[in-house]
Amino acid sequence: MALRLYDTLTKEKRDFAPIDPSNVRMYVCGPTVYDFAHIGNARPVIVFDVLFRLLRHLYGEAHVKYVRNITDVDDKINDRAACDFPGLPLNEAIRKVTERTESQFHDDVDALGCLRPSVEPRATEHIAEMRQIIEKLVAGGFAYVAADHVLFSPAAMNAANGLLPRYGALANRTLDEMIAGARVDVAPYKRDATDFVLWKPSKPGEPSWPSPAGIAVEGRPGWHIECSAMSWKHLGETFDIHGGGIDLVFPHHENEVAQTCCAFHTSRMAQTWMHNGFLQVEGEKMSKSLGNFVTIRELLEGWKGYSWPGDALRLAMLKTHYRQPLDWTYENLDQTHKFLWDWYLDIEDVAPSSVVPAEIVTPLADDLNTPAVIAGLHVLHKSGRLDELKAALVFLGLSADRARIHRWPMVPLVDAGAFNDANNTVLAAAHRRSLSGTIAAQNADSSVAIQKLVDARTAARANKDWKESDRIRDELAAMGITIKDGKDADGKPVTTWEIAR
Repeated sequence: MALRLYDTLTKEKRDFAPIDPSNVRMYVCGPTVYDFAHIGNARPVIVFDVLFRLLRHLYGEAHVKYVRNITDVDDKINDRAACDFPGLPLNEAIRKVTERTESQFHDDVDALGCLRPSVEPRATEHIAEMRQIIEKLVAGGFAYVAADHVLFSPAAMNAANGLLPRYGALANRTLDEMIAGARVDVAPYKRDATDFVLWKPSKPGEPSWPSPAGIAVEGRPGWHIECSAMSWKHLGETFDIHGGGIDLVFPHHENEVAQTCCAFHTSRMAQTWMHNGFLQVEGEKMSKSLGNFVTIRELLEGWKGYSWPGDALRLAMLKTHYRQPLDWTYENLDQTHKFLWDWYLDIEDVAPSSVVPAEIVTPLADDLNTPAVIAGLHVLHKSGRLDELKAALVFLGLSADRARIHRWPMVPLVDAGAFNDANNTVLAAAHRRSLSGTIAAQNADSSVAIQKLVDARTAARANKDWKESDRIRDELAAMGITIKDGKDADGKPVTTWEIAR
């Protein structure tokens, strides 16, 4: 079966032809370990886990190598370490932060059904490789030393002859466009605005190592050189697939290409570049300022008494094609949870088929067309091919085990006051809608309770007790209920209610 993948560099979907079919190699940019991973971080982890599973299916488990790095040297890590462990030397505090958050990350993505990569290198364990690449770049005239920094020159790269790609080709931008569209660090020692840091001097107390290129003071690597070094160490100068989020195309991946190709005089770093689209929450960009920032751990363990199983999070993520923007809604998550529960109930005592059905493998081989895969799962269920459904679910990284997911719905309708102390009012409101929507649709007692409130408001309006009417309206709204006032065929006042959307 032919595998076709969309390549960000060429902007087309092409047949995938590995450099060596007996050694298929993939690198994906991993987490910077300083805090719990948010739900947006989960998207590339899940997407490339599905690709990893597909590659192993097509080429054999022993013939696929998946590398996902861990960034453990970064300004955000330094800040968190100083904040969490103020009484410890910074280097010791950093180690505590990175070990703790790496463990948290593993626990979370394990719960999402993701396989561990073949290799998971830490940046700080590859300083020697970073220094080697930097030395090669300086010797080749692509990098220079200034004020105890080593900087890469995109202009020098574009002026070179030979097989080297053009700097900016991956992002499809010129140097001028990149200057205009990006935040460029201004420094008097830089020759050009687009020059970026390969190595910089460490501040007092920061992690430091002997510097390359004859620099006397100790320093630490820039962000981009880390992935070039780790991919080179574990996959070679050129490999098959490089993946990550669309936000990494520029500058991170563009700079990786520049460093690697100039250091090793190659035309390509990766044969195929793959990038997943952005994630937003309930139609808005996820951010702490908007109050809709949510971590994987919060969704798994519970937000004000309600949680979702990892299988539901995983499948909800796959309902949107990986290259498209994903709108993460709690209504969609609830729907996914519901049909997973129904499927798992039906296949509980069924032995899985030994063959993954074509309804799953064929769309996956077409640039990971997971929406078509979800449609295929529904077909398998409706047609009673339950042994194939179970095999398909397991192949996709789902447990297919009802004991692994809690019952849907699992939480009774709660007093809206339970959410009053929520720091995240937007997310709390979303959960109120989710709870009231799922329960009210399934639980007759809840419907009766809602109707009693609606009737009480109708009586208050008839008595012109507007204060009580407004109070009940607000109580219903807090429960996720929308009320509509109108008139019946005889012109008499009537009030209806529905679940807020």
